[in-house]
Amino acid sequence: MLKRFGMGRRTKILIDYSLCGNGTDPRSCCRCLRVCAPAVFQLHQSFGVRETNVFDPQRWRITPLWPSLCTRCLECVQACPRGAIHVSG
Repeated sequence: MLKRFGMGRRTKILIDYSLCGNGTDPRSCCRCLRVCAPAVFQLHQSFGVRETNVFDPQRWRITPLWPSLCTRCLECVQACPRGAIHVSG
């Protein structure tokens, strides 16, 4: 029954950070966050950053933390203006 709904396979979501957030502030877009019904993505400061300036756009990332919740609707792929999101699985 799980395979019928596409939940039997492992979903892989890749974000090309050379397109998302490279020279732009990912906080100004967040389209993938808004269209993702199961809330797979999270906006956070980059891991291991010790920078005190929380307003520095290079310190922020969008990460697919819960790919197992992905329904493979590809709304995030279609919403990304830079084509930085790839879903497979």
